[in-house]
Amino acid sequence: MISVFDLFRVGIGPSSSHTVGPMRAAHRFVRGLARDGLLTQVAAVEVELFGSLAATCVGHGTDKAVLLGLAGEEPETVDIASADERFRRISAEGRVRLPGATGSVAHTLALHPGRYLPPHPNALVLAALDRDDVVLDRRTFHSVGGGFLLGDEPAAPAPVPHPFSDAEELLRRAGDDRISDLVLANETARRPEHEVRARLLHLWDVMRDCVDRGCRTEGTLPGGLGVPRRAPGLHRRLRRRGSGADPLHAMDWVALHALAVNEENAAGGRVVTAPTNGAAGIVPAVLHHYHRFAPRADEDATVRFLLTAAAIGIIVKRNASISGAEVGCQGEVGTAAAMAAAGLAELLGGTPGQVENAAEIALEHHLGLTCDPVGGLVQIPCIERNAIGSLKAVAAARLALNGDGRHLVPLDAAVRTLRDTGADMHDKYKETSRGGLAVNFPQC
Repeated sequence: MISVFDLFRVGIGPSSSHTVGPMRAAHRFVRGLARDGLLTQVAAVEVELFGSLAATCVGHGTDKAVLLGLAGEEPETVDIASADERFRRISAEGRVRLPGATGSVAHTLALHPGRYLPPHPNALVLAALDRDDVVLDRRTFHSVGGGFLLGDEPAAPAPVPHPFSDAEELLRRAGDDRISDLVLANETARRPEHEVRARLLHLWDVMRDCVDRGCRTEGTLPGGLGVPRRAPGLHRRLRRRGSGADPLHAMDWVALHALAVNEENAAGGRVVTAPTNGAAGIVPAVLHHYHRFAPRADEDATVRFLLTAAAIGIIVKRNASISGAEVGCQGEVGTAAAMAAAGLAELLGGTPGQVENAAEIALEHHLGLTCDPVGGLVQIPCIERNAIGSLKAVAAARLALNGDGRHLVPLDAAVRTLRDTGADMHDKYKETSRGGLAVNFPQC
């Protein structure tokens, strides 16, 4: 079973698969060199990016992520305030100091956007060479979405009391109990309950900090498109306006929180993958919505929301994909909306059947969604797409709660359709910036 804390990771923007995953891969590569006693022999490191990683390298910050990873940084702890300047210095010097080495080594980067290394389009190869250009070590990594690297799962995973491979099995095991209780029981098989709750609340703190930064930080997003940050202005207008006579003002707050997160993500800020960076705004936006408007919102509600949401993300990751480079944005925003809808439905008193229905509704109405970032940046259409996905999640939860949990299309069918649609989707619509808005936007 995938853990909740594998699905929700603290990282940096703008992409979990193109930034977080490659940084982790580079960091892991250097650790391997140290473990094998090779660091003192390394004179140069060669990096090759393939497929989607190469096609959107600069816009997604993959080059920065790899160099900082080689320098010993990790997504959870890297200083985002100094990361850009440090990257510029390493790039300009053409040398990077590997942690534990006595001096700096040369680095090169090669891009192969038209080449793919199976089994996943996000591949990177790192090689360490000695002074005679003899290869000391070469490793291939695949960044498969959400910050995961292929092979992250342990060879002998810890047994859990309620394993589930799909939604049908999840519902059968849950019975009349809450889905969050089942997921909590699985997590407490790995670590004490107080630690599970503390870590979930820490994730919520990171999400809230991200929203707060997004609502306060003015300016224009980096990358050259000139996209303005809209969250600060919208936040000021909503605070001045109050609820007033507008019965739909709550929708504006949901959209605001999603915009705030994804503008921070686009600027390389710290976010929580939920389940990816490109879709990181939906889960916190809907959870903020509950805390703002529900009279009984508390820490227990936060924990239950995240546990329930994670159950849906686990199902999609196991049976389809959460990687835009593999299945398009339906796997990112679609999954995030399904997760958020499920979490909200449980907090509003939904049965397991209604929770599953909410997730299915949200996912079904994102099927076929392409990933076509303009200019290779996680900005257009990604930022607004999170706002719309958040509103869809709320609507899906409300629609499911107005039913009795019985519905014609099960969540598992929607997940299989996501997988099959992603397989049929042309590669130019899978995070390569070679189709859709990326080529039809007149200013690019």
